[in-house]
Amino acid sequence: MQPDARFRFENFVVGSANRLAVAAARAVAEAPGSAYNPLFVYSASGLGKTHLASAIGNYAKQLQPTLQTEYVTLDDFVEQLHAAISIGQTLSFTQRYAHVDMLLIDDVQFLTGRRETQSEMLRLFNLLQGSGRQIVMTSDRPPNEIADVDERLVSRLAGGLIVDIGPPDYETRAAILRNKCEERGVTLRPNVLDELAKTEFANVRELQGALNRVIAQQQLGGPVRTDQVRVVLGEPAPSWRAPTPAKEMGGEYLSFLSDVASVVAQNVEGWRMRVSEAIAFWNGEGYRTAVLERALHLKKQPDIEGLLGMYTAAIERLRALETEVNTLDPALGASEAFRDPERVNEAEEMVRRAQSGEIPPPGPSAAFTRAGYEVSPSNQMAVKAADAVAADPGGKYNPLFIHGPSGTGKTHLANAIGNEIVEASGGAIAVSYVSAGEFIDELIAALQEGTLERWRARYRAAGALIIDDVQFAAGKERTQEELFHVFNVLHTEGKQIVLTSDRGPKELEGLEDRLRSRFEGGLVVGIDQPDRALREKLYARYLSMVEPPAEAGLLEYLSDRPAASVREIIGTVNRLVAAADVAGVTLGVDLARTELEGVGSAPAPAPVNARAMDAFFLDDEKVVWDWPDVSGRAIEEWR
Repeated sequence: MQPDARFRFENFVVGSANRLAVAAARAVAEAPGSAYNPLFVYSASGLGKTHLASAIGNYAKQLQPTLQTEYVTLDDFVEQLHAAISIGQTLSFTQRYAHVDMLLIDDVQFLTGRRETQSEMLRLFNLLQGSGRQIVMTSDRPPNEIADVDERLVSRLAGGLIVDIGPPDYETRAAILRNKCEERGVTLRPNVLDELAKTEFANVRELQGALNRVIAQQQLGGPVRTDQVRVVLGEPAPSWRAPTPAKEMGGEYLSFLSDVASVVAQNVEGWRMRVSEAIAFWNGEGYRTAVLERALHLKKQPDIEGLLGMYTAAIERLRALETEVNTLDPALGASEAFRDPERVNEAEEMVRRAQSGEIPPPGPSAAFTRAGYEVSPSNQMAVKAADAVAADPGGKYNPLFIHGPSGTGKTHLANAIGNEIVEASGGAIAVSYVSAGEFIDELIAALQEGTLERWRARYRAAGALIIDDVQFAAGKERTQEELFHVFNVLHTEGKQIVLTSDRGPKELEGLEDRLRSRFEGGLVVGIDQPDRALREKLYARYLSMVEPPAEAGLLEYLSDRPAASVREIIGTVNRLVAAADVAGVTLGVDLARTELEGVGSAPAPAPVNARAMDAFFLDDEKVVWDWPDVSGRAIEEWR
């Protein structure tokens, strides 16, 4: 569903209570995926969350007409997910949203207790953020106050910028009332709107309902005087009354729309209208329409029935291929080849290779580069080992086992190793990156579908294998058995293996001795929490992006403060930047002390600059497969 076209930045009144939210929303709309990702807006009901979310989508679409935007309420999202599950099309459901450039989700507070939806949303967030696509969410409360939500999802929701919208102040209420009167062509007596604005309504809907009552009174009984406003409203303040829908705005508006449609129909050739409608429809479904767009530029009318028929047939073929490849390798279903009717042959070849097990698991994320990884004594040993492995894969340290607390850069370094190997080999070495959760998930699917040999062939086809968060394999007997065999095959063939974990091999309870000994047979290196040297480098990098430049002394002040992870460092910088923007001051030590040491107003939530910083600290979400039923668990544990 597309955002409501009526909701735009132009008709959103900005005041002190929503200034930060509007500024963040505009930044996201102007540069989707590179400003704040995700953007999380919360407020009480009726204060403009839905308006602001739709305004983001509409403005982004205005700036980039080819941008694929999708607006959905959480209730609709849940209904679509349940429908997909009921017909066995869960993967198609995920892939549909994975192709969206900007996803706007309204009312996420209803995630409470919906474990299956939470798991699917985690997966979807991984796909979207991993490819630099924008996510915007609204709620009536901040993430940490949404009850019964997976901590991993709360962390992801809080990983971008969290902004709130407060009740409108007097000036904002007055501006809203004037705007509404102008939109409706209504004129009230002097000071009536000012008197109405003096009433402190809880939200904009109540304010608009009060205006409706005053307008209705004027239409029925003549102009309302200032001293009559309170009488018309009554005490307490009137309850909300829904704004008048467009369909009830009178015959003139509908007549205007009819006239416009007639003029358009008279000046546009019928066949071009049909093609344009097809383009709009298939764009909405997420498919490329270049072949139809080229037809619009033809001087003579082509065979429209044949053109649209061939295009539709190609899409049906792509849908069948996408469904088939999703059962073989869900990661392949995200390929753009399955969304372009001109690439049917490429999609067919991809399915053929997947069926034969020739395609290894997907490679590392290009966002995690070695050049973007800062080095200090806290991670120096691990970085030196990573460089040695990248220079001589399978030769010096095999396997390389990297361990350390969450958020210290293990995922970044592991992906960077993979990218260095790919670049150095000119793409000759097929590097595969997979989280332990995905490894387990794929294994269970292979056991259920009887495709275990194809699953094994995929992993054995990898030229180098990186497994993130391998601690989740501990205690799972069948997973460890298959990992043991994959490990042996790759290691025997001299292919590099890289593993990451939150603990060293000796500390992993439930890990079989045969795997433990193999993990320890290469090189085990640790990464510690950021030391002062690393904190100074990271703060210097991110403060250099701040405009206007931060005041002298701030870098030293921040570097002296302990930080548990790189995520915390990034969150601190963005929190201070947001506070400085709101206060209209230069970022300096005094502001930092106020925000970080609790002096003055409560500190703002920690935002994140996704494109500039996500590549360094926001490692892909580690989603452990949530067993949907006992039988699934039994299959995994069966040997």
